[in-house]
Amino acid sequence: MAVWYLSSLLLFLVLSIFTKHFLNKIHNLPPTIFPCLPIIGHLYLLKQPIYRTFSRISKQNGHVLLLRFGSRQVLVVSSSSAAEECFTKNDIFFANRPRFLIGKHLAYNFTSISWAPYGEHWRNLRRIASLELLSATRLQMLYHIRADEVKKMIRNILESQDNLVELRTSLFELTLNMMMRMIAGKRYYGQNVEDVKEAKRYREFHAETFTLSGSAPIGDFIPWVKSWDLEKRMIDCQKKRDEFMQDLIEERRRKMKADNSDGEKKKAMIDVLLSLQESEPEYYSDEIIKGLMLVLLMAGTDTTINTMEWTLSLLLNHPEELKRAQMEIDNHIPEGCLLQESDLPHLPYLRCIINEAMRMCPAVPVLVPHESSAECTVGGFRIPAGTTLMVNVWAIHHDPKIWEDPEKFKPERFRGISKTAGAGVKDGFFLMPFGYGRRSCPGDGLAMRVIGLTLGSLIQCFEWSRVDDEMVVMTEGVTFTLQRAKPLQAKCRPRAAMADLLSRI
Repeated sequence: MAVWYLSSLLLFLVLSIFTKHFLNKIHNLPPTIFPCLPIIGHLYLLKQPIYRTFSRISKQNGHVLLLRFGSRQVLVVSSSSAAEECFTKNDIFFANRPRFLIGKHLAYNFTSISWAPYGEHWRNLRRIASLELLSATRLQMLYHIRADEVKKMIRNILESQDNLVELRTSLFELTLNMMMRMIAGKRYYGQNVEDVKEAKRYREFHAETFTLSGSAPIGDFIPWVKSWDLEKRMIDCQKKRDEFMQDLIEERRRKMKADNSDGEKKKAMIDVLLSLQESEPEYYSDEIIKGLMLVLLMAGTDTTINTMEWTLSLLLNHPEELKRAQMEIDNHIPEGCLLQESDLPHLPYLRCIINEAMRMCPAVPVLVPHESSAECTVGGFRIPAGTTLMVNVWAIHHDPKIWEDPEKFKPERFRGISKTAGAGVKDGFFLMPFGYGRRSCPGDGLAMRVIGLTLGSLIQCFEWSRVDDEMVVMTEGVTFTLQRAKPLQAKCRPRAAMADLLSRI
């Protein structure tokens, strides 16, 4: 009898799998992978790093795949043409986000700009971010902060000349201090930290947030399996984040009332939003301000740091490209002057280097997931409403049908291309380090300023070399963003032509 039951169960499972496979074809759904197991679906396929796994299975099964992760239907897109369809004619359909635990617990219950559903609330947040915080005018007003932090980093590196420099630490402190100073006028890393206790609070929740953001709770895909410990950690972390940001808001509010002498050009981003709150309090609530600031801190730091670290890694392995970038800077910047952000548009080869680094090592190799709000078609296939979209940017950036020698570092491939990043390379969506469409990163302008100014300054001021004769190992870590497995170390010394200027920084 037991054998009969087992045989019947096995027959039932086999029939259900085959039935589902043929129903996909009948309903004109994208190709899938056999088998799709009960309960877990295709979760058994997922191995780190995810973008390489997606790339491998897409080469074998098609660049538009419909998988099932637990209870979720997931559309995996690995071609530029399919990505273009998703972010142009279907952009409004894919403008939603899936309701993952991270959006519930770390994004004010899906109300912050990163995880809010598409609609009036999200459009308001996007407008505030684009016009009030990240516009070219606002960023220019805050340039003095970025320039000052770059000088501080150069002074710190000078103290380590002819010794090993752990570049990730330098880039991390630089970027976090830049962002916090632009947001709230504070420094929390390195020297000249005013409030050590407050800085410690910030560092703790910042590190915890990135740890939690990189996790993928099984409950996101199999709802009846609860990740109690992970959810509790998210809730506790968000409480710390919220309390910290509320304290910052109250402090800036008191300072604004007591002192109005800073002027518009010296306003931190929180001050800008608090000024707007006075005229439209329901539109610029404290919660909206906190959500925007936290997104800037999280989305605008790790990705920028990783891009700069990968770029320097590639340059150390290709010293001839590093020398070409130095020559370009020397030819454009007058002797005795430090590079400024206003010089960046006149340094096309530096821009080519950054583009090529972002192509090879995109900061977010699989874009933050989207979700379809209505049925649509991609690649001629029917995509049901409620489908999670995952675009494998890494696969597109490494597609040999698009890029000649995609595994080689060749900055010159971007010569003559005017756009810094995004669609527009040749005829299609071939370079998308910041995503595309409605949900693309609104901070791309700030990111490119920080990356260009920092890398340009390091190239201008120092001679860089590898720690030894061995090539820099380009092994990737297992994180949501594309991070090096080991922090980058290098040797440096001041360039002879810059010695006098550097002595006065």
